[in-house]
Amino acid sequence: MGVKKDDEKIVEATLPENFPEKELVNKKAKFSCKILSVKQSEEVKIDDDFAKNLGAKDIKDLKTLISKQINDEYKNSLDQLSKNQILKEIEKIKVDEVPENLVEEEVKILSQGMSEEETKKNKKNFEEKAKTRIKTGLILNEFGEKNQIKVTEQEVQAEVQKQLRMMPGQEKMVMDFYQKNPSALASLRGTVYEEKILNLIKEKGKANNKEISKEEAEKILKEAHKHDHDHDHNHGEEKKETKKKSSTTSAKEKKSASKKAKSKPAVKKAKKVSKK
Repeated sequence: MGVKKDDEKIVEATLPENFPEKELVNKKAKFSCKILSVKQSEEVKIDDDFAKNLGAKDIKDLKTLISKQINDEYKNSLDQLSKNQILKEIEKIKVDEVPENLVEEEVKILSQGMSEEETKKNKKNFEEKAKTRIKTGLILNEFGEKNQIKVTEQEVQAEVQKQLRMMPGQEKMVMDFYQKNPSALASLRGTVYEEKILNLIKEKGKANNKEISKEEAEKILKEAHKHDHDHDHNHGEEKKETKKKSSTTSAKEKKSASKKAKSKPAVKKAKKVSKK
């Protein structure tokens, strides 16, 4: 990094999926870091002593542990992929009306940390995303209530411990964050609740289980990643094309559309919403 001890360096990073404040996940952030020490790398001999330092009995045991860890990572990634597919199918379900007050609250969360100009610029996109998230949440919540799914305090604490293990060296900071931010703990409870619902949906579904190789797992994950990337790119192109077409609409058509809109005022219906 080209730094010395006691130097200060600004590091840019994208906040990870396990970041405590869920509304900031995948957003870019800047950190001011002070270099406390600089160490020189040394060649490490891979032997039984090395394995014991990592908590294994010997080098053979270490290989077994690493193999299991890699398999678990693939399994978790594929499991998450299947849950994402379930959520995408839920997004396709049509809902007549999404409560405006919930949309407004969700937009505030999505635009948190942005300037007023940025928020205004992305308002339409945020509203679409908010409606999708709320719709999905309402459907999952309905499924959860019908199947009497509950989240215990022990499950929430287990998730907190999971967060601590994923952020070594920052355990105190994470614990303090949750203790001082009840809303963050409530958000974590919501994550556990959604996870339990998705697991139950998977259990109720007719799954075709089969063993696959590491190479096949990699191929599936790469294709899924490519598909998501292409979808985001195409979605962006569609928005540009729609904007281009709409700009060619004649003044006469705009005036006509405006008259029709005025002649039929929208009637807002009150809808009872169950929130967990």
